[in-house]
Amino acid sequence: MARKKIIAGNWKMNMTPSEAVELINTLKPLVATDEADVVFCVPAIDIIPALEAAKGSNIQIGAENMYFEEKGAFTGEISPAMLTDVGVKYVIIGHSERREYFAETDETVNKKVLKAFEHGITPIVCCGETLTQREQGVTIDFIRQQIKVAFLNVTADQAKTAVIAYEPIWAIGTGKTATSDQAEEVCAAIRACIAEVYDEATAEAIRIQYGGSVNASTAAELFAKPNIDGGLVGGAALKPDFGKIVNYK
Repeated sequence: MARKKIIAGNWKMNMTPSEAVELINTLKPLVATDEADVVFCVPAIDIIPALEAAKGSNIQIGAENMYFEEKGAFTGEISPAMLTDVGVKYVIIGHSERREYFAETDETVNKKVLKAFEHGITPIVCCGETLTQREQGVTIDFIRQQIKVAFLNVTADQAKTAVIAYEPIWAIGTGKTATSDQAEEVCAAIRACIAEVYDEATAEAIRIQYGGSVNASTAAELFAKPNIDGGLVGGAALKPDFGKIVNYK
């Protein structure tokens, strides 16, 4: 069975609630398709208005982060139950910006992944190397480690439903995009790693996105690769051009 493409926008720290509603209303007709899952991962304060604005469309709303505890004295954090209560189905976990600026580690990523599955939220698990790591020739080794730790104690049935986003850090917001061959090489290695940890069936089921300066002109070539099942899109997800990425054929 062919894997359905999943194209997700990561809004990062952009869009006030009123701007979010306006953007979703603009994009609704432009992203209408049955051929791909379309997800907008939005700042926490935008989630409820975004869900309202997306009603009746094919757009699903995700979160950009969540904490790994159920509730308690964790000022400023958002729990998985808060997300599921309003209807959030996806959450980005372990984005390189969270790792770089907010001290997230492979271990905290694993805790969040396990907690997301516990609550029936699909994690979009991020991995990716720096330019230095690529130049040192350790890209695949580094990403295999990120994946193995992120999926520790995750069952095969859970892993099949997960999404992995490969985002080379050197391509995020820089305008540099990995070539489609570079992206495919790493996504194929990620799938092989999942096959090693679990089995071929799990590796065939899991969806692997490419992210890092994806735009309307690069989407078709990237998404045509056999191991790339869509994209995690940053800046281009905040513009009408996102419609062209979703309808990339």
